[in-house]
Amino acid sequence: MFGHLRFVAACAAVAGLVAVSATTATATATAAGNPRPATHHNPGLQQELEALVHEPGGPPGVIVTLKSHNALSVYRAGVADLATGRLPGQYDAMRIASVSKAYSGAVALTLAARGVLGLDDTIARWLPTLPAAWGRVTLRELLQHTSGLPDYSAEPAFHAVLIADPHHVFAPSQLLSFAAAQPLRFPPGTQYQYSNSDNIAVALMTAAATGRTYEQLLNALLYTRLGLYRTSLPKGYKMPPFYMHGYGVRDGVLKDVSTEYSASASWASGGIVSTPRELNTFIAAYAGPRLLPESVRQAQLTFIAGSSEPPGPGTNAAGLGIFSYSTRCGVVYGHTGNTSGYTQFTAASPDGTHSMTFSVNAQITPNSDQTLFDQMRKVEEDAVCALLSR
Repeated sequence: MFGHLRFVAACAAVAGLVAVSATTATATATAAGNPRPATHHNPGLQQELEALVHEPGGPPGVIVTLKSHNALSVYRAGVADLATGRLPGQYDAMRIASVSKAYSGAVALTLAARGVLGLDDTIARWLPTLPAAWGRVTLRELLQHTSGLPDYSAEPAFHAVLIADPHHVFAPSQLLSFAAAQPLRFPPGTQYQYSNSDNIAVALMTAAATGRTYEQLLNALLYTRLGLYRTSLPKGYKMPPFYMHGYGVRDGVLKDVSTEYSASASWASGGIVSTPRELNTFIAAYAGPRLLPESVRQAQLTFIAGSSEPPGPGTNAAGLGIFSYSTRCGVVYGHTGNTSGYTQFTAASPDGTHSMTFSVNAQITPNSDQTLFDQMRKVEEDAVCALLSR
């Protein structure tokens, strides 16, 4: 996934942070669909979050939102901002990293449901200026990471531009050009390999098929439809007001890296900014039956062996723009993400009645700290169990 930039340093320890328990009450449900406060509280999950932020190398803060049948519980520990000591909140903006891939999946599958795109439409049909060798790759293969497209974010030329100017604004069409000289990694459809190039191509295909920008499609098909008023795909590096700050170690010093890179560097593959509350809303609709008709949903939920990056809890399998996580407590559908300063996991039950987000403000991967990553993944699975038991 995009946040997995090979040269980004691993995040480091923050000791002695304030760990604050919270099952945050929300407003009573209204006709607008605001969640009501949940009466169920899980002290064990709260203790696990507090332990996670106090681990050597642990993130400064963590927030978990569990929503069941329109009742919301919020658990949080540590801080959203080291400078002020402010707690993480459900309305805090944050970089959702490769969870953005689920949004490009939602746009593409919505267009497929409307007959604007076909899952077997090829790159050659909609993006004829891309390398001819890539032309036979289909939308279905892009969404399931079986395309064989080389990953532009692994290319030295891309890294060189980003290192020289981390705030460089890339044109969406420019991103795949970094990998254009590379052949397909394997014949399309023959194996699974996660690639950031896939969802860039998906978003470009949706724009080509509609004559509208991908950002316009996000707004029309997702933001407006689902009431996602704090969700956006920025071009630059700035964050909106009231955000969860992301942290990482740079030159041996813990720094705020929230605005380290331009979101355009990952665009549809990892650039979206949202909040825990709106992530809950999106994943419940996308993983459940609300957003897509059953015929398209059957294709979306046809899974093959393959894990998200970083891997989510339990056994992972890849669908179309979504992953299945088979945990000890049951199956949920969702996506993970990690980028400079943030690690994300969001999922929902197959019927969409239960949804969750799990967000930390540090980049935690198996490559950066396997022990801490394993602990985080255990807590993620325990959060899934808490969700499904409600």
